[in-house]
Amino acid sequence: MASPPVINGLSVDVEDWFQVGAFEAVIDRDSWDSLADRVERNCDLILAMFAEADVKATFFTLGWVAERHPALMRRIVEQGHELASHGWDHERVFRFDKASFTADLERSRKVLEDASGQRITGYRAPSFSIDQRTPWAYMALAEQGFEYSSSVAPITHDHYGWREAPRFAFKPLPWSDLIEIPVTTAHFAGKRLAAGGGGFFRVLPYAFSRWAIRQVNRVDGRPAVFYFHPWEIDPQQPRVPNAPLRSKVRHYTNLDGMADKLRQLVGEFAWGRMDLLAHREAALAVELAA
Repeated sequence: MASPPVINGLSVDVEDWFQVGAFEAVIDRDSWDSLADRVERNCDLILAMFAEADVKATFFTLGWVAERHPALMRRIVEQGHELASHGWDHERVFRFDKASFTADLERSRKVLEDASGQRITGYRAPSFSIDQRTPWAYMALAEQGFEYSSSVAPITHDHYGWREAPRFAFKPLPWSDLIEIPVTTAHFAGKRLAAGGGGFFRVLPYAFSRWAIRQVNRVDGRPAVFYFHPWEIDPQQPRVPNAPLRSKVRHYTNLDGMADKLRQLVGEFAWGRMDLLAHREAALAVELAA
């Protein structure tokens, strides 16, 4: 008798094209309200894609976006998806101290809860920016009542990464039930490879993602965690001519093929919300510790 499929975590980091880390040095936050707003349109396309595939996901959403699109927040939860926090305006966690990080958590959470009518229990740091520089971040999340975080990329990368972190879910605080669920990595030739989505999914052949998720599901026996952004399915988005060349290559490569690759991905594997994955992973952590 065949084993049931592993339910992987599907997530969307809800930010607009001008809010990404790649452009933070060339697009001032004060100009955001004057730029073309495309996030609601793109999220509605994603909601339609998920409905067609009959999958549920978690939308890690900026408070800045939720404040301007409360009806979108309601549509997300009304369609059975989880709404979670991505911070207020995509400021990286290591640029805060504990007090200012707590204020950012409180501000974004209130707007998300007011817009959706749902309690917010999950958090993802912008640019996976919880790392060895932020030992106070998990304490702040626990004190604010968050149940899980998915804020760590256990790799080395020029913009983010905590190479020494565990590959799979762990409890960062001995006194708290808070659980951290890192984004997926695969193993090849003794090295960790980023395999959790985003630009890696767009740029690399689909076969790489299939291989990586199968490795995590079948060899490691664990769920994969996959993420992408609404702007990644939007090839008509405005261009940023003064951005660094590397940033433009990363941001714009294969935008026109992303939606079709996503449809293939959500159809090939089993997917679910991150809060439900967190509950299963927390139960497994207790079992392994017993």
